[in-house]
This record gives sequence, structure tokens and C-alpha cells, in this order.
Amino acid sequence: MKYDDFVYHTYDEYVEWEDRWELIDGIAYAMSPAPYPKHQKLAFAIAKELDNSLKCLDKACSVYISPVDWKVNDTTVVQPDVAIFCEETSNQYFSKTPPLVVEVLSKATALKDVTVKFELYQKEGVEFYLIIDPDTNRCDIFQLIDGSYQLLDKITTAKTYSFELSDGCKLKIDFGEVF
Repeated sequence: MKYDDFVYHTYDEYVEWEDRWELIDGIAYAMSPAPYPKHQKLAFAIAKELDNSLKCLDKACSVYISPVDWKVNDTTVVQPDVAIFCEETSNQYFSKTPPLVVEVLSKATALKDVTVKFELYQKEGVEFYLIIDPDTNRCDIFQLIDGSYQLLDKITTAKTYSFELSDGCKLKIDFGEVF
């Protein structure tokens, strides 16, 4: 397929589609088939850890689990597996950059998560990006430093990791409870 052959879409088209999709720079990505049960179990476990420990100055900050839309702009809408959003909204989507995003890899989306979404989250200023590999029970923790993601740790054991987010949030994850 050539670059000129891509069909580009907008948010207005996206909201009319059935099934689950993401839209990144106008290109549609299918979110199917549904993830394996282990994917969902890990996403739920880490969301629970985040929710139980999240302490923020901004009371609008909360943990959300997919499907929830983050509308970056009119041509980019993504659904992170787990994210902390710090805004109250009456829209069907969030528009403010989340300070922390977690993606659990799946066969259908792994390549996109470690390339396209990695670059998108970096460009949009997501402070912490956690990538969980369910096949190896590993979590790679990236922090945005001077505009680029730096790998802070590769968690593979029952270890507790603490985070301080720039918007006044503190939290910790006990990976023994996740894996």
C-alpha cells in the first residue's frame, strides 16, 4: 500500500463507526478482536492498584479503564487501556493530556502500542507511559524527560514502584498484586 492510498478520517466520522476503533493522525486502527482474558485481568489489576493509591491535589484526577476516548485533536482519538485523566468533562471524551497511561500488549495491538502510540504519547506530553507484556509479566516504565521517553525500570518481580506526577498526584503500584 502506498502512502497516497491511505484514507484519512476525522473525529466526526469516527463517532459514527460501529465496533471499537482508534484514530491516529487520520488513520483508522481496528480494536478487534477483543483482548485475551489475561490482558483484561492485568488492565483491571493495575487500574485497581492506581485507584487505591492515587492521591491528588486536583480532585478531578481519576483512573479510567478502556474503553474511554482521549480526543487529542480532530484526527486523533485513542483509547488507552488504563489512564489517569485530570479533567471533568461533559463531552463523550477527554481532551486534556493524561499524566499517566498504561497499555497492556495484545497480539492485535502490540506493534501499534510500542511504536505509533509510544510516539504519540511522547509528542503529546504524557509524563509516564507503562507498557505491560502479559506473556512475560513485565512492565516497562517510561518517563518523559526533556521531551523524550527514558526507560526507568523493567519490573518483573513483586516490587512496589512509586510515582510523583507533575500535577500534584502521588501513587504507587505493587506489581506483586498486578502479576
